[in-house]
Amino acid sequence: MLNFEDDLSLASPAASSGRAPALATPADGPAASVPEMDDISLRRVRVEDKRVINGQADVNQLVPFKYKWAWEKYLAGCANHWMPQEINMSRDIATWKDPNALTPDERLIVKRNLGFFVTADSLAANNIVLGTYRHISAPECRQYLLRQAFEEAIHTHAYQYIVESLGLDEGEIFNAYHEVASIRDKDEFLIPFIDTLTDPQFRTGTPEADRKLLRSLIVFACIMEGLFFYVGFVQILALGRQNKMTGAAEQYQYILRDESMHCNFGIDLINQIKMENPRLWTAEFREEIRALMQKGVELEYRYAEDTMPRGVLGLNAVQFKEYLRFIANRRCQQIGLDELYESATNPFPWMAEMIDLKKEKNFFETRVTEYQTGGALSWD
Repeated sequence: MLNFEDDLSLASPAASSGRAPALATPADGPAASVPEMDDISLRRVRVEDKRVINGQADVNQLVPFKYKWAWEKYLAGCANHWMPQEINMSRDIATWKDPNALTPDERLIVKRNLGFFVTADSLAANNIVLGTYRHISAPECRQYLLRQAFEEAIHTHAYQYIVESLGLDEGEIFNAYHEVASIRDKDEFLIPFIDTLTDPQFRTGTPEADRKLLRSLIVFACIMEGLFFYVGFVQILALGRQNKMTGAAEQYQYILRDESMHCNFGIDLINQIKMENPRLWTAEFREEIRALMQKGVELEYRYAEDTMPRGVLGLNAVQFKEYLRFIANRRCQQIGLDELYESATNPFPWMAEMIDLKKEKNFFETRVTEYQTGGALSWD
């Protein structure tokens, strides 16, 4: 059996770069020479050599930790583990089958939400696995990205589980991103930023390329996960607050918790890259990001209007315009930009409670949510 602690060549930068390992057998001798301690120490990863992008340290060596915040988020994500089939959907099935239990507008909200989310989380997973992961050189951050990719798979599973449980038309739901304009427009806004990172020819290392990476990270953390998801979360959780579709609402609550952490991790990653590469954060680039944020607000507001042509659940599209401006201001502040919308307020304070508070039971009181990993549930 290999002893990985003794085989120094397996975790060396030289081995990963394709150079010949230092431990070589002399041509005229039967045994390898013992390396000098200086040679060994030069091959070991130093904290100061680690960088989030364009790092020179061996990406296979997790420790010594430099980005402890990333490792802590990975542990929190593992502690928050859940699976869709743990949630009882029997009440939702009965509600959906009852023609008088939901209004046509409430049914439209459910179907539009599922139509957007079933592909949105797949887009997010592909962006991580095929794009972002390749360009991040800090193994602590890569570790969290692996956990995040798995959570995106769980979310897609959850939406499929709801669709299947309710007996919805799978073709209608899963093709909504082709057929519903407000959903298609959001996806088409995102796809160019995915294509940038998943292009096999794309490499970081120049200011232009590094800025492309940073731009894509901001779009996904602050706009996709930090803005595009929030109309849908409010709508389904509002249904749950009225004791309707409580199983679906419970799953959305878990997804909201996960996505809040994804957003926070992405923002930490963005700010770390900015700190290590200050030349990227030019005035021109900041204005470009502000314009993208404004476009994101516009697209998500159109989606709110499409999913809520009339007031329903005590909500209306005008409220969402204010909410999206409030959320956009928060995202801008988190990455060091000035607010876009002066004096925007939060018309849904109960959403902040659901994201920020730690609870012994979930909002709908259907099951205990702190049941795993020593109750280490995180709502950050």
